[in-house]
Amino acid sequence: MPEQIYVCPLGSVDEAILDGVAQRLSESTKMTVSILPPMGDPSYAYDRKRGQYNSKKILKRLGACCPRGTFKIMGVTVVDLYVPILTFVFGAAQMSGRCAVISTRRLDPLFYQETKDRLLVLERVKKTALHELGHGMGLVHCRDRRCVMFSSTRIEDTDFKRSEFCYTCRELFRWQLEKAQYLAKTKV
Repeated sequence: MPEQIYVCPLGSVDEAILDGVAQRLSESTKMTVSILPPMGDPSYAYDRKRGQYNSKKILKRLGACCPRGTFKIMGVTVVDLYVPILTFVFGAAQMSGRCAVISTRRLDPLFYQETKDRLLVLERVKKTALHELGHGMGLVHCRDRRCVMFSSTRIEDTDFKRSEFCYTCRELFRWQLEKAQYLAKTKV
């Protein structure tokens, strides 16, 4: 069986957020999830022109720093993320890869000048973490707006969708996970 999933804070991240991500990933995979010591903030990925952080550079660094036996690693940060073709992203993952990263920045109601709400932030973070884990397991965006794999281009999309896979995505996720576990057992 693949050995371990890690949650890695990138800079200072609220422990309740890290615990929530770890809990959600463990529930979804039935695997051990451990929180690593902070890696430090991702200043190496900062783009001065955009005032944001390049998620692809963060994914590359996470991949280079994976502990031995890593099945998946999820970076969590408070900085604002982007990919070159989009204005911003809530998270990013290597499709069928080992690394993913999520940001709390735009998941926090305070970003939208709304009332502070720790439970709402935690719910959004858990949905985003599961979504990015889904990509890491090879799942693409779902057409079902209520599925956690639906593409969130606005915070309203994140709030509308459920915090779980639709039936089809759940079966695909389960199949990919079983395949990974089988391959790990037969690996010489």
